Amino acid sequence: MQLSDVCSVEMEAVLSALPWVPVSIGGFDLLAKAWFGDTQYWVLLSDLSSVWEEEMNAEDIQSRAQDLNKRLRAPTQAFFTHLCSVARPCYSSQDDEQTSAAHMSLERHGDNLTIRLKSELAGLPFYWEFRCTPTPVAMVCRQLVRPLLAASRVLQRQVEDLAALLIRKDAEIQDYQDNGAVLSRARLQTEPFEVHRYREYFFTQTIPQMGVLLDSLDFDSELQALYVAVSSGNTAQKRKHSPGSSPTAEDNHFPDHQQTSDVPKGVGSSLASQEQIDVKGPSGRTPKADSEQTVPLISTAAAGSEERSTSRPKKKKARGLFRYRGRAVLIK
Repeated sequence: MQLSDVCSVEMEAVLSALPWVPVSIGGFDLLAKAWFGDTQYWVLLSDLSSVWEEEMNAEDIQSRAQDLNKRLRAPTQAFFTHLCSVARPCYSSQDDEQTSAAHMSLERHGDNLTIRLKSELAGLPFYWEFRCTPTPVAMVCRQLVRPLLAASRVLQRQVEDLAALLIRKDAEIQDYQDNGAVLSRARLQTEPFEVHRYREYFFTQTIPQMGVLLDSLDFDSELQALYVAVSSGNTAQKRKHSPGSSPTAEDNHFPDHQQTSDVPKGVGSSLASQEQIDVKGPSGRTPKADSEQTVPLISTAAAGSEERSTSRPKKKKARGLFRYRGRAVLIK
């Protein structure tokens, strides 16, 4: 693997740890993900119909800065420092004084997307253009599709855990009532939780009232935090198992179950089985489940070793009269 490929992999790993942020540029609502390094950047933009990107290094930044700003002469670091100060807040939906001083416009040319930025540097106009091109499908899957699918699995696991907790709480309340406990305020009375009935009501009544739109760009802070947690955990797992692998090699085959799973095993466990909890059981499980034990299988070699160990003569315990702390003790 070449040095440029290694740098690209590391940059993408850093980019993966950043959340998608809803932004408005030139009157257009987009999802943005932008990483700014020392003298390089990587920008991803999406309107949920297309995804665009641009990756720039120090040489490219210096060349474009001189081409767009004929009157300015400055080192690459100076150009890039100013560009970061005015562009980074725009891609992170932050509002500050420098953002309001910069004007950004958006234009589409066929499949490409161009974002023009105008501000002031040292009292002179400073121009910049983000010339974004369509993102490869593999990159879209790694940066958008896979993390969102993993986040949906995590949320499903969370729902299952909460449902199981409610069932255990119902069992606890029932135990209190069986032992004579009485609710002091009638308005706090609730019905026992039933998973299937709740799910049916949520699908048929709650979701239509929410007015969820498939083209909504609402990606709030909680979803951003979940996205970062899932992406960071998945990136760390890949580094642990295959530190030398590249995204290109990863996309040359269909990943197996263990590679695509971002949550612990047992996520798809049925909630219906949770409804069979015995109300009077002290541990929240049925007596049958409490009585069942898993007996490990012992190999033939291990069994033979055990027989040999048992055939050896055991050491006899000491018998007789001993003295302990100044007192005579008789051991029979």
